[in-house]
Amino acid sequence: METTKKGTTIQSLQIGLGIVDLLAKEGRPLKFTDIQNLTQITKSNLYKYLNTLTQIGILYRNKESGTYILGSKLIEYGMAAADQENVVDRIAPYLQEINVYSLNTVLYSSWTNNGPMIVKEVKTNQGFNIGAQMGTLLPILSATGKVFAAFIDEHFIHEWREKEFLHTDPEKLNLLDEECKLIRKNGISFAREPLVSSVSSVAFPVFNYKKKLLGVITVVGFSDLIPNNEDHELSKYLINVSKEISASFGYEQHS
Repeated sequence: METTKKGTTIQSLQIGLGIVDLLAKEGRPLKFTDIQNLTQITKSNLYKYLNTLTQIGILYRNKESGTYILGSKLIEYGMAAADQENVVDRIAPYLQEINVYSLNTVLYSSWTNNGPMIVKEVKTNQGFNIGAQMGTLLPILSATGKVFAAFIDEHFIHEWREKEFLHTDPEKLNLLDEECKLIRKNGISFAREPLVSSVSSVAFPVFNYKKKLLGVITVVGFSDLIPNNEDHELSKYLINVSKEISASFGYEQHS
């Protein structure tokens, strides 16, 4: 693999990005003459730079005033960069908050080709057996699995669903589609003792600005402490937290 030698740069790229940086720092629309005075780039070269940056959407030129501002392409790049951030690190404070409020174990699960997997766990009682741990793949009838079934396109989960259906009670599967409709409507999912006797769970989705499901946060505990409907105090709290977390990733919920 070719490595870049220290000190080797593309000067024209540096100059172009310097113009973008200038507009960002100035924080106001700039005319051609303003940019020329601030950069001291020759007029003929500056015209080429501005024309190129405008054509590819990095800058935007107001035709009436002739001023330049940062373009929409930079917003796309910024959101894409945010999308690549470590989601687990960003939601960790929320997991801790939910753990303190609920006094129950809190999980964060991501989608894999083999189904939803637990990638983060905040425990209340180290000796409490929830029937799962980091790296565990969760079944479709768990609160977590139902959220993924409700919000991920059928194309992506078809194979997983087919495998799960082979090992799942047909009567419960018949109810799954109706449950998914309620989950999409209410934004919360419930499961009574899906893995371990006396242990139940409640889960909610985390979306990004593209309305894409990033993952699922789940609260797990003894069945008498875990709600089984959206009117429960803990359910209302989780629904509010769900909206707050997704909003932090740019998700806009429409009423």
